Amino acid sequence: QVQLVESGGKLVQAGDSLRLSCAASGRTFSTYAMGWFRQAPGKDREFVAVIWWRTANTYYAEAVKGRFTISRDYAKNTVYLQMNSLKPEDTADYYCASAVRSGIGVTTRDGYDYWGQGTQVTVSS
Repeated sequence: QVQLVESGGKLVQAGDSLRLSCAASGRTFSTYAMGWFRQAPGKDREFVAVIWWRTANTYYAEAVKGRFTISRDYAKNTVYLQMNSLKPEDTADYYCASAVRSGIGVTTRDGYDYWGQGTQVTVSS
């Protein structure tokens, strides 16, 4: 089992920056990739970014490319999401997820085995 705890969400203004953190504990040695998803009110949960744990390669959704940066601290088993130039449309609950299986699309919810409880980000205009 892997436990994920997100933090860092809050109310900010458009144009501000914010960094989310996700601390993993438990059987983290089997981590293949870690991702961030978000879910706005009344909408489906959508992929934001992913980092492959061993290589630190990354991939982003088009909506956040160039504004968000995913990174990881291997020693601390922590993944971060640096969000710059925030827009009101970035308002959502942000979820961290961990994948232990390879070969399943890491841009989809099905690609992940463990999820955090979410942290709320609100961007006011």
